[in-house]
Amino acid sequence: MIAVQETPTLAPLAAPIVLRDDERQRCEVWTRVMGYHRPMASFNTGKKGEFHERTYFSEQRCNLK
Repeated sequence: MIAVQETPTLAPLAAPIVLRDDERQRCEVWTRVMGYHRPMASFNTGKKGEFHERTYFSEQRCNLK
């Protein structure tokens, strides 16, 4: 049996994708409010402000030894 060793090849760096404004599509953001999901586009000014002031929970890992 012959062992074949493959050498890893690196893909060439891809050019960044650049879109013109007429190629872009609006992204609809949904969030959970009062127990159900709603699109942010339907929020009033106060609710949009509350959304941007939210803080998100980030769980840290424990180092148990």
